[in-house]
Amino acid sequence: MMTTNIHSSLENISDIAKKLKETLPKNCIIFLNGTLASGKTTLTKAIVREFDNLEPVTSPTFSLQNIYGNNLFHYDLYMVNFDEIINLGLYEEFDKPGWHIVEWADDKLKAFLESAGYNTFNITINIVNSNSREYILGA
Repeated sequence: MMTTNIHSSLENISDIAKKLKETLPKNCIIFLNGTLASGKTTLTKAIVREFDNLEPVTSPTFSLQNIYGNNLFHYDLYMVNFDEIINLGLYEEFDKPGWHIVEWADDKLKAFLESAGYNTFNITINIVNSNSREYILGA
């Protein structure tokens, strides 16, 4: 997929989630890149809703992983590095079928998963203003 830039208000974030659902394979790892408060978890909430899952979505900052339904996995790796992920065996979770949405993945983890042959996709979120974001799909 080519890089696509989309500007969207937070009220229309479901349009981004819909585009992703229509475009990405059913098994993939989505890396969400952006600064604190850029909207990584907000986008994850929209994706979970797009899959008709009404579970509450929270950032798994301390648990490292939340699972929504049978095929949506959400990771917050802000406080762990690649070696800790390997030591914890967390990388084995990526073998499970579905979408794996990863916040704060370091470059070593990305390279490891890409070299292992997983379908990976990058999304960079830039803050435009308090109610608007730029989503760079495939960045």
